[in-house]
Amino acid sequence: MGRHSAPWWRDAVFYQVYPRSFADSDGDGVGDLDGVTARLDYLAQLGVDAIWINPVTVSPMADHGYDVADPRDVDPLFGGLAALERLIAAAHDRNIKITMDLVPNHTSSAHPWFQAALAAGPSTDARERYIFRDGRGPGGLEPPNNWESVFGGPAWTRVNEPDGNPGQWYLHLFDAEQPDLNWDNPEIFDDFEKTLRFWLERGVDGFRIDVAHGMAKPPGLPDMAAVDRSRMLRNKDDDPRFNHPDVHAIHRDIRSVIDDYPGAVTIGEVWVHDNARWAEYLRPDELHLGFNFRLVQAQFDATDIRDAIENSLAAAAIENATPTWTLSNHDVEREVTRYGGGAVGLARARAMAMVMLALPGAVFIYNGEELGLPNVELPDEVLQDPTWERSGHTERGRDGCRVPMPWEGDTPPFGFSTTVDTWLPIPPDWAALTAEKQLADTGSTLTFFRRALELRSLRAEFNGTRIDWPTAPRDALMFTRGQLVCVLNAGTRPLRLPEGEVLFASAPVADGELPSNAAAWLV
Repeated sequence: MGRHSAPWWRDAVFYQVYPRSFADSDGDGVGDLDGVTARLDYLAQLGVDAIWINPVTVSPMADHGYDVADPRDVDPLFGGLAALERLIAAAHDRNIKITMDLVPNHTSSAHPWFQAALAAGPSTDARERYIFRDGRGPGGLEPPNNWESVFGGPAWTRVNEPDGNPGQWYLHLFDAEQPDLNWDNPEIFDDFEKTLRFWLERGVDGFRIDVAHGMAKPPGLPDMAAVDRSRMLRNKDDDPRFNHPDVHAIHRDIRSVIDDYPGAVTIGEVWVHDNARWAEYLRPDELHLGFNFRLVQAQFDATDIRDAIENSLAAAAIENATPTWTLSNHDVEREVTRYGGGAVGLARARAMAMVMLALPGAVFIYNGEELGLPNVELPDEVLQDPTWERSGHTERGRDGCRVPMPWEGDTPPFGFSTTVDTWLPIPPDWAALTAEKQLADTGSTLTFFRRALELRSLRAEFNGTRIDWPTAPRDALMFTRGQLVCVLNAGTRPLRLPEGEVLFASAPVADGELPSNAAAWLV
């Protein structure tokens, strides 16, 4: 299948918008959908094909939108349903697709269903929508099993029954305000189908499905063999909380709905380590795309990066699926910081962007990546991620990668908002990183990204799916994709480039030598 006859998403560049942090149109210090619409020309000029928007549905915001109280309406914080409809129309006018984040594993504890379950008491139909269980031990004082929450602490919370006495426990793999749904109850999918169709009929082009390896729970809810109190979203494959085989029937049901809307795409967040089990989610009647996070987890080391690439390609090939590539998102430390910080971290991040963009498949860029933003060390008193509280202030959480975008000007909030009291503070030293300054600088990271995306879009060398690995010097990564050669110098000395014309490089090439912490494309 040729490049132009393939589905639009097969080689698309998705741009992840964390809406709280992208652009604030109404001056309340929190980004919103009209803010995104106002910046669409920036995204069009950057060269993206689609936007993935983190959750904007109605929510108490205990986990910044991943606790959904109404899945078929937009929270007023983000401008309401009309603001999303404006964004969809304006994006489509610019040939940019819109994909939304959906959360099928759980709801908010403020969802009418959960409130009804609390009021109804044990052994009622209302409780069958969630996972309520009697406790263990005398008087049911102990949780039903030893499962831990991904955010820290137990995955169970005990409720007071309508008579005022302590009673059953409910499961929440994440925050206590995010009770897990019981997907064994057919009412859950029936409602989820309504949600899918609601948004697809309003012009949404697809969905990123949160915790796509969740939903299905094992019969009897057996104990975990060993409780791992690290960030457990990156769970082991024998973890009973995730990746139960019954989840695939749910994805087949979802796909049967999506197939009624030609061109719509589903993208799963799939934290599954084993390649064969990961690939099961990409079978022809399940997800279109699945996030593979090995490149995110790779160190800046030629061998480690090659292993991540080969592993990701092999996993996708099991089901002839499209590979996906990303270096950052709203859940992980920004790559500039991850690769060492400062000038070295930025140089490595730019080099890794070239490696990622040279690979076949779909690419996901996180807002601010194109500006070279680092993680921010925030003061304790402003941290909002539930991980901070649930871990007993031992894990700082993900707020450091969610600081609002700097757009223009010399002082915070840098055009993100009209108020300096933004939901997370923007560091004053980001004055040098604003989009405005970088657009005027031919050597900036933003200019670099715009040129790289333009070349990826226009040059025929980026067609095709085959990757070959010619012999490379130590500490170097080199692969070919047809006539394109991608070279990464992860060593400490300049690297002699192979024969060919340098199409683009992340740092100046002198006398045929590529500096350390740099990458180049040759043809």
